[in-house]
Order: sequence, then C-alpha cells, then structure tokens
Amino acid sequence: MMGRRSFLTMTAAGAGVMAAGEAAWAAGETPAREWYELRAYEVETEAQRTGLLAYWGDAAIPACNRLGVNPVGVFVAPDALSPVYVLLPHASLESVGSLTERLLADAAFLAAGAAFLDAPAANPAYKRMESFLLKAFAGMPKLERPAESATRVFQLRRYESSSVKTGQKKIEMFNTAEIAIFRKTGLTPVFFGESVLGAHMPNLTYMLGFESPDAQQAAWDAFRADPKWLALRARPEYADREIVSGITNIVLNPAACSQL
Repeated sequence: MMGRRSFLTMTAAGAGVMAAGEAAWAAGETPAREWYELRAYEVETEAQRTGLLAYWGDAAIPACNRLGVNPVGVFVAPDALSPVYVLLPHASLESVGSLTERLLADAAFLAAGAAFLDAPAANPAYKRMESFLLKAFAGMPKLERPAESATRVFQLRRYESSSVKTGQKKIEMFNTAEIAIFRKTGLTPVFFGESVLGAHMPNLTYMLGFESPDAQQAAWDAFRADPKWLALRARPEYADREIVSGITNIVLNPAACSQL
C-alpha cells in the first residue's frame, strides 16, 4: 500500500495541478476534469458494515490504486449504521466504465476480497448499493485532500434544482464566485460535481473537509458573514428560491481505511 510520504507528495502535486486548472479555466481554457463515482452502501448489521470496511481497506482500495483510481474516500455517519459512502475519482469515463472488469481480472484483489465477493445469498455482504456519476466542475476540475488530522470531518451536500437550466445557473454561481468564497472562509472543498447519472436529477453534489468539528463551525460562521457572499446571494438570478429546490446535508467521518 502507498506510504504516507508518497501519498502526501502526490497530494501536494495534485494541489499544484488544481491551481493550474483554476487559472486555465479563469482564462477561458478548458482544463481536464475528473469523474467521480459516489457509492452509497446500505448495510443492515454491524457485521455487514465491519466486513464492508475490511473489504475496502484490505482488497478494493489497494486494487483501485493499482488501477489508477486514487485517493479513495470511505466515509461513515457518526450516528447511523448506514449508508457507508465510497468516493472513487477517475481520470476518464473509460476508467469508470471498465473498473469492475479490471478489478475482476486482478488476482490479488480476488484473493484479498474473497470473503466479501463470495458471500452467499443467505448471508449477503450488504443489502444494496446505489451509485452516482458526477463530472467535476470546470472551476474545480480535480479532487483535493484538505484535511489531515485524526479529528477531521466531512460534509457531503447535494443541491437539487427544479430544471436543468436552473441547475446550470447554480453551477455557474459556484464556478464564477462561490468556490472562491468557500476557500477564503475556510470551507475547504474536496470536490464539486455535476450529477450525470443518479437520483434526484438535476442536482450537483459537493464535499467539504475540515480538521475538526470546531473548524467546521467556524468556517460556516465566517462564510455566512462574508461580505462577498452576502452580495452574491443578493443578486436576483442567484437567489436560492429561483435555482435551488432542495438541499441535503450529511456530516461524515472518515473510515480507518479512507485515503481522504
């Protein structure tokens, strides 16, 4: 498995690519954008969740990394058994579409994940899994790893819109101004993605990372009071009532095996 020093070096390099991508987009260029598969595993027992996390930690994450899918995020709710969320960043749609086939051709993966992969129908490894396909925003084309501490927390947020046109308006709002305000006020993003396939369409989904719950609260307080945010939200074309029809907010902790 990847060592901590190598992973942090990769993360720092990714941050440099991210800054270059933002600059290119601002200049009117189109930087390459990642694709994200966001999975939500429904489990019914603690034993299922334990087995699922062991599968990702021991088999699936190392195999995904070998196939160029990294870093892999695995997240659990602090006060609920289910679902378990898995975030898989891909460089291309081809990578998304071929992942299962490539994993099943990996002998080391099949051996390490046998208990999970070969679970009988009478005692399944999990109940169901939903998968959502997201395309990275032009204003944030690459995933980032913003938090490192053992106390880090994440927020997964989904904004639904009443039409494709209003959904695109909210994406425009993020790309042109709101992501920058997030960064300035400490709302450090992991990714922003437009839902291409999944439920509750049209929508966008994003994740934020914080070093601690206290840092999370302080960042939101700073954001709500920020003059640029107050001016932006006052613009009629960006009013929530016009472009957002529903918001889902989920607070998550990283699983022990998570690379985010």
